[in-house]
Amino acid sequence: MDTTNTQAKTYEGGCHCGAVRFRATTSDFNGIDCNCSICKKKGYLHMTIPKEDFTLLQGEDCITVYTFNTGVAKHKFCNKCGIHSFYTPRSHPDSVSVNINCLDGDAIKDFKM
Repeated sequence: MDTTNTQAKTYEGGCHCGAVRFRATTSDFNGIDCNCSICKKKGYLHMTIPKEDFTLLQGEDCITVYTFNTGVAKHKFCNKCGIHSFYTPRSHPDSVSVNINCLDGDAIKDFKM
């Protein structure tokens, strides 16, 4: 994909069981394959966006939060299927990191890793 195109695109996605659903908009198609201990174990591919570009559509009551170390990062996951589809990152606490693997369809093809 040509990541020089800065036209915003909106995606929907969610957890495996469908209890948690969200909408996210980005114009940055450079995903990050983080190698920190938790992201590596989860297979998390990051798309970090401003909070105002993220909307939780359903499932707030199904979200459980895990924190460790400094407690700044809020690792959110579905308490039914365990999938981590988004969270508040320690490095950007005023943003949302969406797991590109949790976007609907073949959205991953839009991103450069």
